[in-house]
Amino acid sequence: MNIAGISSNIAASSVNMAQASVMNKVGTAMLDKTLDMQKTTASGIVDMMNASLMELSVNPGVGSNFDARV
Repeated sequence: MNIAGISSNIAASSVNMAQASVMNKVGTAMLDKTLDMQKTTASGIVDMMNASLMELSVNPGVGSNFDARV
């Protein structure tokens, strides 16, 4: 057996595992940022819906009817 060949395979495997670990951490961080952005977007949508409901409670006739003529 060639000892030098085995040790170089071990070193290459170690480097590959380290790179995979870094890529896994980067992917997880990106997913975390995406989740934060989605939460912010959803919060904005809920705020807009609540604002429109409040307007409807103050002025119930505004925007509740739609007249279309062709």
